[in-house]
Amino acid sequence: MTMNMLLHERYRTEVVPKLRTELGVANVMQVPRLVKVVVNMGVGKHDDPKVLEGAMRNLAQITGQRPVITRAKKSISDFKIRQGEAIGCMVTLRGVRAFEFLNKLFNVVMPGIRDFKGVSRDSFDGRGNYTLGLVEQTVFPEVSYDDVTRTQGMDITIRTTAGSDREAYELLKALGCPFQES
Repeated sequence: MTMNMLLHERYRTEVVPKLRTELGVANVMQVPRLVKVVVNMGVGKHDDPKVLEGAMRNLAQITGQRPVITRAKKSISDFKIRQGEAIGCMVTLRGVRAFEFLNKLFNVVMPGIRDFKGVSRDSFDGRGNYTLGLVEQTVFPEVSYDDVTRTQGMDITIRTTAGSDREAYELLKALGCPFQES
């Protein structure tokens, strides 16, 4: 069994029965599950095209998947952004790749952050999805400091089938997400 299958297998063998009893659901198909993980890096308005190329290269190293360029939907004069301009990149991870990424995020990256006390419980959206932000991409072991064009943050959105924030919290906690102790 490879390392990336470890969290996926643990979800099927341990987490599903545990959540089934905790949440009191009769059918296995009602147990919340992971749909996708979206990793987004916004670079904003930039004069140097190497900034976006560097962000795409770093995101590809982190996720193991080629990113897609995101473009501005509207022109915003205050930010000097025109409609259709490239302002960032994103990757959508599904299935085993999503579990692999979350395993790396929860067990390697987050404990390696200095003065890390856990992620906030308040970042659920009310529909069972969770979003967190990282300040810079160098916290991932794949990215060396020499490869970074410009340090920038990223948003990570975890989409689940949970109907409520409580169900999503129980799912992520069972998968190993380090939440803050209250």
